[in-house]
Amino acid sequence: MEVGCGLLNREARRWGFGVTLTLMLCLSMRVYIHGVSEDQYAFMGDLKNMILGISVGEISPQHHDVDAKKHAKNVVSPNLTTCHESVPRPGLSVYCCPPKPESEEPFIDFQFPDPSSPLRLRRAAHLVDDDYIAKYRNAVSIMKSLPYDDPRSFLSQANLHCIYCTGAYKQKNSDIPLHVHRSWLFFPWHRMMLYFHERILGSLIGDDSFALPFWNWDNPDGMVIPEMYVTGSLVDTDRENSHLPPQVVDLNYNLQEKGLGPEEQIKINMALMYTQMVSGAKTTELFMGCPYKGGEGGFCEGPGTIELAPHNTLHDWTGTGLNPGREDMGSFYSAGRDPIFYGHHGNVDRLWEVWRRLQWEYYNSEITDTEWLDSYFFFHDEKRQLVRIKFQDVVNITRLRYAYEEVELPWLNARPRPSVPPKIARDILKMRDLDHENNQELPSSPFLSADFGPHGRTLDTTIRVKVHRPKKHRSKKQKDFKEEEVMVVYGIEVKEDSYVKFDVYVNAVDETLMVGPEFREFAGTFVNIPIGVWPVMRRKSNLKLGISELLQDLEADEDESIWVTLIPRAEDCMNVTIDGIRIEYIE
Repeated sequence: MEVGCGLLNREARRWGFGVTLTLMLCLSMRVYIHGVSEDQYAFMGDLKNMILGISVGEISPQHHDVDAKKHAKNVVSPNLTTCHESVPRPGLSVYCCPPKPESEEPFIDFQFPDPSSPLRLRRAAHLVDDDYIAKYRNAVSIMKSLPYDDPRSFLSQANLHCIYCTGAYKQKNSDIPLHVHRSWLFFPWHRMMLYFHERILGSLIGDDSFALPFWNWDNPDGMVIPEMYVTGSLVDTDRENSHLPPQVVDLNYNLQEKGLGPEEQIKINMALMYTQMVSGAKTTELFMGCPYKGGEGGFCEGPGTIELAPHNTLHDWTGTGLNPGREDMGSFYSAGRDPIFYGHHGNVDRLWEVWRRLQWEYYNSEITDTEWLDSYFFFHDEKRQLVRIKFQDVVNITRLRYAYEEVELPWLNARPRPSVPPKIARDILKMRDLDHENNQELPSSPFLSADFGPHGRTLDTTIRVKVHRPKKHRSKKQKDFKEEEVMVVYGIEVKEDSYVKFDVYVNAVDETLMVGPEFREFAGTFVNIPIGVWPVMRRKSNLKLGISELLQDLEADEDESIWVTLIPRAEDCMNVTIDGIRIEYIE
């Protein structure tokens, strides 16, 4: 009996030790999991099971392997062995790959900076002093003096944007070219690029607190090219001369000079910012872009509001019309060669933070998709070490030890008003409804179905169509930002990868008056900047625009249908076809 008890006690102690060790292992895994590879993760799971000598629940190893493989396949990452010549626009080939293949370099996983390290405060470019400007220019001068084979050199830094924006890399585990525009990859990838660029600049001048400026083009005081970029190492000769100071920026630029005075242009800019940041961007997908996943089945093209405008429009506005692709800023492959690119994207990154803060008032806007969080890219740090960094690493800028100077947000009070009083507009639209009923059977009628058929409709002229609303009556809870009504212009195909822009209006009674976002009828804009020409990349895009608030302001939120007008703003719109327009609802 004593022997039996001893055996039981020893067995209990062995079991207890195994359980304790497993718990310790699990806890350590939770702490360590952030920086491990998929292979390391699988090994730790196997080790836990070996210690216990059991499997967990009803999940078989085969099921776990399938889920792990599916997860890994859907995570977006570059295949570093595949860098190749790319074609940013028809007739032009560029080679932006690093002198030494990154696949031959050892890499480390990203580590957050010490929480006690200096906080880098990014300030508005038009508010910095002369000492800061001199420091920034000095840092860029040193960066420009580095040889190209140094990954910290200015040209190497600029070519990062070229590589990831023209499909020079293929995706890991796929033959699909990888580009970081037109989806939810847009914001986090550019944040990564700025983070390492900023730290390299600071290290070159021995200043751990150095921070990039941001071009505060959403504020009237910052709506000109900041003077700091006009001379010295921050200048770029490939800019549109007519847009140099004191010319006010056109945030809804369409390659045409509108000839507006400063006050009128600022008013339009403010209205656009309100639409793109508030009324048209009330859900994560509307602001961030479509959920792009790895592999053939995960491909999507659906840019978020800010990426389309002012991001795309200001790229074109800044680049020079003397170059065929409006290089430098007007083409993604060359944009990083202009120092103002980093100030431009500094403001884009800042607006991501502003939008998150605004959305917290209504709902949690954080992306919890693990495949997005685990997607990763590679950058060189200030020590020339190749670093693998995940999207989950850049969600919290406080952990990255930088912040933005607080500036006013005047566009919050720039909510547009209808061009025509809603009651008068309703009477005019009723007459249009009668015309629609009388002419809808005619082949030449401009009021065809919102489904444009198997071949779509060419955007060579204004398209006006009546669109049915599936949910005429919605509850108060659905309307209170929990369920956003979304107009989807779907199946947008740019036959030749060229500059394209068209604006979208709702219940516009006279399109000849619709010149911009200063009117409430303006729902949004689509802007295509060429990113490359490959057969596999000729995919159709979707444009999603939030319209719940717009419909309320137009007193159309109880109507069974709405009138949608697409107005081409560029000559190459004749090379665009659209499959149709529909209404969806996004929570």
